[in-house]
Amino acid sequence: MPFPYKTVLVTGATSGIGQALVERMLTAGDGIFVIAVGRRQDRLDALQARFGADRVAVENVDVGDLASLPAWTAKITAAYPALDCVVLNAGFQQALDFSDPQSVINVLPDLTSEITVNYLSPVHAAALFLPHLTSRGPGKPAALVFVTSGLALVPIARCPNYCASKAALHSLAWTLRSQLQDSAAAAATPPDDVVRVIEIIPPAVQTELHTRQGQAKIGLPLDQFIDETWAGLTAAEPIDEIMPQILRDMSGHVEDAKRESYKRMGDMLKKLAAQSKDSH
Repeated sequence: MPFPYKTVLVTGATSGIGQALVERMLTAGDGIFVIAVGRRQDRLDALQARFGADRVAVENVDVGDLASLPAWTAKITAAYPALDCVVLNAGFQQALDFSDPQSVINVLPDLTSEITVNYLSPVHAAALFLPHLTSRGPGKPAALVFVTSGLALVPIARCPNYCASKAALHSLAWTLRSQLQDSAAAAATPPDDVVRVIEIIPPAVQTELHTRQGQAKIGLPLDQFIDETWAGLTAAEPIDEIMPQILRDMSGHVEDAKRESYKRMGDMLKKLAAQSKDSH
C-alpha cells in the first residue's frame, strides 16, 4: 500500500539512514512532501536541488539545542499545517571505555551531547509535535516515528552510552504508544485516528555512524536496510516495530518475551485501577 503520510519531517536527514529515508520517500511516487532537517547546509542544498523546492523543504537546525525546539516546532507546524508524520532519526555514537576512567572524564561533555541528541531531543520533539498531530481531526492519520537501534535490545560493550540512550528511546516508544492508545480508547476515538507510534530498529548498517569512528564498513548494506524498512512502513497491516529479518532472527525472541511481560503488567495495573475506582 502507499505510504499513508504525505507531509513528513525527518531529522538527521543529511547522512545515513535519515538521508536514505528521505530519498526513498521522494522517489516512491506517493506524492510525499518532505521537510529535511540537518546541520550540513551543503547536503541540504543538494537534496533540494535534486528533488526541487516543491518536493522538499530544508531546515538547518541543531536538534540537540533543546532550548530552541519550542519556537522551531511552532514555526514548523504553522508553516506546514498538513504535517502528519515526524521521523525522529538524528543521533550519533561514540566508543567509551569505563575501564579507563580518565578517558571517560575527558569526554563527559560528549556523553551529555550523546544522551541529548539520541534521547532528550526526540522526547522534547515528540511532546512539542504531539499537540499538532493529535489535533488533525477525524480521518487524518498521523504518526511519530522513532529510529532506535538493535543495541537498544541487546547492548554491546564498545559504546555503552549509545546503547543506553537507544534503550531509553525504545522504552519510551512502548509507553507512549500505550498511553495514546489507552487515552483514545477511553475517549472512544476510532483506532485509525490515534497518532501511531512507529519504531524503526536498525541493526548495524553501513553508514557514516561507523566510518566516522574509524571503523570499517560493517553491517547491512544501506540500500537493503531501506528496502526492508520501506516494506514495513508501507505494509497493508500496520507494523509498530520495524526491524530487518537479520535482526529479528538474532534478537526478536528477546522482544517477544518482554512484550508479553509488558502486557501482563499493564493489564494488572489497569485492573487494580478499576478496582480502586469501584471502591470509591
